[in-house]
Amino acid sequence: MKAIWEEAKADIKLRIPGHCFRMWIEPLKMIRCDENSMVLSSPNFFSRKRVLDNYGAFIESELNKVAGKTCRLLIEVSKTKSIQKPETNDNFQLQLPSMNVSPRNGRLMRKDFTFDHFVVGGNNDFAYSASLSLASRKKVSQNSLFLLSKTGMGKSHLSQAIGQYILSEHPSERVYYMTAEDFSNEMIHAFRHNSINKFQGKYRNQCDVLLLEDVHYLSGKERTQIELALTLDTLFESDKKIIFSSCCLPAEIPKLNDKLRSRLSYSLISNIEPPNFRTRVRILQKKAKHNGHKLPEDVINYLAGELTEDVRQLESGLIGVTAKSSLLGSPIDLMLAESVVKNIVRHRKNITIDAIKKLVCKYHSISIADIVSSSRKQSIVRPRQIAIYLSRRYTDSPLQTIGRNFNRYHATALHSIGVVERGLKENGPIQKQVEFLCSRLESGKY
Repeated sequence: MKAIWEEAKADIKLRIPGHCFRMWIEPLKMIRCDENSMVLSSPNFFSRKRVLDNYGAFIESELNKVAGKTCRLLIEVSKTKSIQKPETNDNFQLQLPSMNVSPRNGRLMRKDFTFDHFVVGGNNDFAYSASLSLASRKKVSQNSLFLLSKTGMGKSHLSQAIGQYILSEHPSERVYYMTAEDFSNEMIHAFRHNSINKFQGKYRNQCDVLLLEDVHYLSGKERTQIELALTLDTLFESDKKIIFSSCCLPAEIPKLNDKLRSRLSYSLISNIEPPNFRTRVRILQKKAKHNGHKLPEDVINYLAGELTEDVRQLESGLIGVTAKSSLLGSPIDLMLAESVVKNIVRHRKNITIDAIKKLVCKYHSISIADIVSSSRKQSIVRPRQIAIYLSRRYTDSPLQTIGRNFNRYHATALHSIGVVERGLKENGPIQKQVEFLCSRLESGKY
């Protein structure tokens, strides 16, 4: 029977992506069999659930084909694990996606940001494989990862999935999840309250896994960069795991000292591209199923065809369609989907930096000369920051080009975007201004 499993495994290898085979099928071992069933061992509960959910029926079909008879597939968790888990751990693992996971320090991790909920496609398969490999410790020589993508592509999802996987497999691990700005603010607080030694000890001696998001916001923060570089040296020397995320390559982050740039560049850099049509369809199908919604195939294909920018835009379309259907009591059909999409899709071809400048100036009653001037008046600075943010959001222009259009350096443009993004989270005046301007741009009324 072992020969049957080896032959079936060889057939499976030819029919699924290589990274999927290496991660999920290759670790399976045959432990026993009888006339009507075959029992395989899996290294952990997470792997067992993943294999059964995604490949169970397929593996069973291949076994039946090779054996020439009906053969039931069973998978057990290997009993050779070094960390002993309670008998109810299988139930605990199944419940994991439905609870918020709290790391030892920093922000809560979203309950649905797990590997199980991540849709793998050609745009992100390397980043996914690298993340899962690091989390499951498949490649011990690589302990740091740099996830690179534009906003809304899934780098935060993968970062948190790593943290949640490690916490589920090794509950005693000290996982710290935060943004670079959180780290900087905590360091400043420590200096002000004479507790810098405690701060340094926490990150250098009491951290096993550091998940640090948005490292590009460290631009220009010299003291924070020095402190982080020293912390990373200690973590690297101790073989701790470090995961960074950013929308810029280390070499492209302005005003970053050479020492920190070198530490960031030492990581395995994994880029995430925008999803293609097939991947967008699978994302919508998975998210709809997870939220208990049923969408007709033509509606899913329409949304996937129109909402092409990023995963967040797809989520916005899905939420909009299901919410409008529920509120109006209308069926989910193409007409309803079109009414939602027209308020989401941006008229990107017509939106230029100049058009954005004119709209912002008109709304704030200032001139084009004002917005590109060196004035530091708040009545000029805030509109300029918003215009820079909108230019980044609605055009494909790089930061250097956006900065030049406002007579600003790359670093200043990045700072402006950060100011507006923080303002959006505060649900204050900036959010209302940006929402109004976005609605004008998206409706073509500018």
